[in-house]
Amino acid sequence: MILKTQITEIFCLVDEFMIEFNHKISKMIIGNPPKRKPTMSSSEVITIMILFQLSSVRNFKSFYLLYIKRHLKDDFPKTVSYNRFVELQKQVLLPVALFAKTCCLGECTGISFIDSTPLRVCKNKRIFNHKVFQGIATRGKSTMGYFYGFKLHIIINEIGQILDFQITQANVDDRNPLKCGNLLKNIWGKLYGDKGYVSRQLCEVLFENGIHFITGVRKNMKNQLMDLHDKIMLRKRAIIETINDQLKNICMIEHSRHRSFHNFLNNVLTGLIAYSFLPNKPAVKFYDYQPVQVDQLSLF
Repeated sequence: MILKTQITEIFCLVDEFMIEFNHKISKMIIGNPPKRKPTMSSSEVITIMILFQLSSVRNFKSFYLLYIKRHLKDDFPKTVSYNRFVELQKQVLLPVALFAKTCCLGECTGISFIDSTPLRVCKNKRIFNHKVFQGIATRGKSTMGYFYGFKLHIIINEIGQILDFQITQANVDDRNPLKCGNLLKNIWGKLYGDKGYVSRQLCEVLFENGIHFITGVRKNMKNQLMDLHDKIMLRKRAIIETINDQLKNICMIEHSRHRSFHNFLNNVLTGLIAYSFLPNKPAVKFYDYQPVQVDQLSLF
């Protein structure tokens, strides 16, 4: 059940962003703006999309018709038909992407984790019959085997906040987003990754930019000296796997019912936004151990 206070909080944040967004966009529009305005505002449309990702409903049509239009009439009095709402969803793709990139990301604390997770758009046996993402989605391989779709690359801090993200095709190497530099624009300090990110050249480039990139060691590599704290933090890297699981099972960023590429992007972006509103995020706990003094020991 979605709380009324949570609905109000999400709508206020989205509406403040849309006021600033419309003010900036109005200066760039060439010609006269359209005179007719939609019945539902863009803030209401985005809020409903985020609420769907936070709910336990798997079908958006049922969520909109049976929950929003029946039980949330006081919060959304000017609801439109479902077909019209689908049209409005396509129009808010740009502000949704900007809102996710500007208002829903955490701050780097000097300890970051990076990983990629597959976004499957269909099962492997239906690849040849799949037409929605034909020419866009590609085949890739993860630790769980081959898949068809896209990849989501995310960077988080030790308190479970997403610092940045990027969506690529499935056949893109995990190290390519790091080489471009946009994904690490606001990252500094130590960055921990799995064995798939091993690259001496990449480590040297990132070190010049103020990032100490630490990865695991493969079986065919020689052992290297590593600080004890870094070795422990590599084991704590499992926190990002927990976040990937929450993004897929709670925020529902992955499913095989997409009917357009716009629908796919809106679903992933609103899922990432919805995660930022979750109250309890996975976090790495640090304990302060106080050494026992010799005079406090009892000798037997």
